[in-house]
Amino acid sequence: MTTDVLDQGNPTTTASTTTTTISTTIMPPPPLHHRSKSSHTAHDFWNHFQQRPLDAIFRPRSVALIGASEKEGSVGRTILWNLLSSPFGGTIYPVNNNRHQRRDNIFGVKSYQRMQDIQEREIDLCIIAVPARAVKDVMQDCVNVGAKCAIIISAGFKETGAEGAILENEIMDIARDGSIRVVGPNCLGVMNPINGLNATFATNIAKPGNVAFISQSGAMCTSILDWSLQANVGFSAFISIGSMMDVSWGDIIYYLGE
Repeated sequence: MTTDVLDQGNPTTTASTTTTTISTTIMPPPPLHHRSKSSHTAHDFWNHFQQRPLDAIFRPRSVALIGASEKEGSVGRTILWNLLSSPFGGTIYPVNNNRHQRRDNIFGVKSYQRMQDIQEREIDLCIIAVPARAVKDVMQDCVNVGAKCAIIISAGFKETGAEGAILENEIMDIARDGSIRVVGPNCLGVMNPINGLNATFATNIAKPGNVAFISQSGAMCTSILDWSLQANVGFSAFISIGSMMDVSWGDIIYYLGE
């Protein structure tokens, strides 16, 4: 009797019980292709990670913070302060088109009304901290300037109901068309304690270590962060992935495992 086991995309193995011979045929890997528009969660790892696109999130050379502000208690102020007070070796571009908060500089750093006003135009990471209704236009700006990745801190999408879900899908379509990978929305942000990046609105940056921490819950992230600072525990990366519009558990685990 012969038993054949076939798993599509993996080696095909045929084992015979009448002989001791085992033959194996190695199937070629599937052809590379772009992300399908029909599914936000169907990722082709061969294509996604060939050029390590998540490097722009964890090791950015330039960061645009949309929603930067000096307003006391605002998320934009906290994130900008974290980026400035924990140098990661990159350039920071504060962006704020709110006419009530518009300034020539924020914390002494030249600020911009829109990303298109940035002369250098080489932006690895966009951190978006604006009201949900404004995120769609901001994402289009990210595409227009050729940004590589984005972190959407803002809340108010599918967690709020059908209207928010529609808005989230529209934003994802824009990001996909521009080949932008997105963390969030509704997240705390991302830390890389190894290089000093603190792209979050947490009070402190985690200590450097050898273990990464990933959570969908921002509250869980802040609780673990507070504990780790008291217990002197460090992390190689500290990630709040929020609603997982695009980047999800598998993407992060695959990236960190390389």
